[in-house]
Amino acid sequence: MTATIQPRLTQVFRFLHARYADGVAELAYAFDDGEALVERIRFPNAPALPAERQAAFDAALKLLHLVAGVSYYKAGVPPTIALADGPLDHATADLLDALYLHGLAEFAYRNGLDLRGRVLFPRLGAETKTSTPREACAPALGLPHRTLVPIGGGKDSLVAVEAIKAIGAEATAVWVGNSPLIAACAERTGLAQLNIQRELAPGLFELNRLGAWNGHIPVTAVNSAILAVAAVLYGHDSIAFANERSASAATLEYDGQQVNHQWSKGYAFEQLLGDWLHTHVAADLDYCSLLRPYSELAITRAFAKLTSYFDIFSSCNRNFKLLGPKPADRWCGQCPKCHFVFLALAPFLPKPRLLSIFGRNLLDDETQAAGFDALLEYQEHKPFECVGEGAEARAAMFALSQRPEWAEDALIARFRSEILPQLDATQLALDPWLQPSPEHRVPPRLQPALAAIG
Repeated sequence: MTATIQPRLTQVFRFLHARYADGVAELAYAFDDGEALVERIRFPNAPALPAERQAAFDAALKLLHLVAGVSYYKAGVPPTIALADGPLDHATADLLDALYLHGLAEFAYRNGLDLRGRVLFPRLGAETKTSTPREACAPALGLPHRTLVPIGGGKDSLVAVEAIKAIGAEATAVWVGNSPLIAACAERTGLAQLNIQRELAPGLFELNRLGAWNGHIPVTAVNSAILAVAAVLYGHDSIAFANERSASAATLEYDGQQVNHQWSKGYAFEQLLGDWLHTHVAADLDYCSLLRPYSELAITRAFAKLTSYFDIFSSCNRNFKLLGPKPADRWCGQCPKCHFVFLALAPFLPKPRLLSIFGRNLLDDETQAAGFDALLEYQEHKPFECVGEGAEARAAMFALSQRPEWAEDALIARFRSEILPQLDATQLALDPWLQPSPEHRVPPRLQPALAAIG
């Protein structure tokens, strides 16, 4: 990387090439006329690609190139996007425009940027009646009836795994990166395992040193694109994430735009990508979230029955890489994820069991008040984290306030005396959050698993 480049002053972000050989995908990008930024995705023990899947694989690889570029584009946010392969069809351009705009909305908000009207992927001319209709499907590939289930180390993916196991469906636990905690959870599932490695371009870190913009990216979208390539390569007909319906709720609204930390986990992105895979890759490759009908509270109720995972799971981002012998080693007890998982599990587990998982009582610690207030959206918007809606956090807190074993804990007592009088008690019932929504994209082959979740 040339030391003279100033990332924030660059004018063009260029997609150079996407290549694949011997289990390694190489994705190349550049700013202006600068040196190439080359990312590599390593697919272990990659089989030979059947000739009949080549076109589908090439389409999935191209999408991966375009989606993974979000990690680099944000470094400079230049006004022009250039594609070496030429302009995109409208469906692809629509998908990418939406992903970069909404997936980077938090990044833009925190950096005081406005990407509206700036993120414009080159597209072919105006659609006409003679254009290929968007609803035309790619051919079916006859993919094996196997499901890729992304494992994140937390409760949600483990609920999805057990639901799929309950119906006897063949599945593979898959994850990107080298987290030992995720590897341990994947092994505990008993499923076949696939660990893919993503190596960011070293030049990105040099750009950061030179003053690049930085912040949150829609990493679930990147992982989804990686898994689309993997599904074609290894032979799986479905990718089933564990994204709940609460992920579609915005974190806040700013200057007329919704900002959602979890946008690429939400239903809008699921629909865009699922439709795109059907029309551009394979008619029989399904992309969905198995947990889409359910709230976070419904999922934690289901997880509360999966006791075999209690000693190994963790949703804590701050201590995610720590693997110690004590439960506290998996939970920092200070971050929004720790706060929310503790609160969401509390209505569904005996109190001593919950405290044994976390190693402490977060709701009896007055220093944690600000963190729980944010979850409740009390005098603050909810955290920029993968946590549930403020209304369901309030329902969980209200449920605990009615139970003698929790009622005297510091933050529950504070909720009852200070916050509850300001709320409409008719909006605090727990039961509505436990009912599934009919809105989902789960393919018929996997729909019996929904009954296993409850």
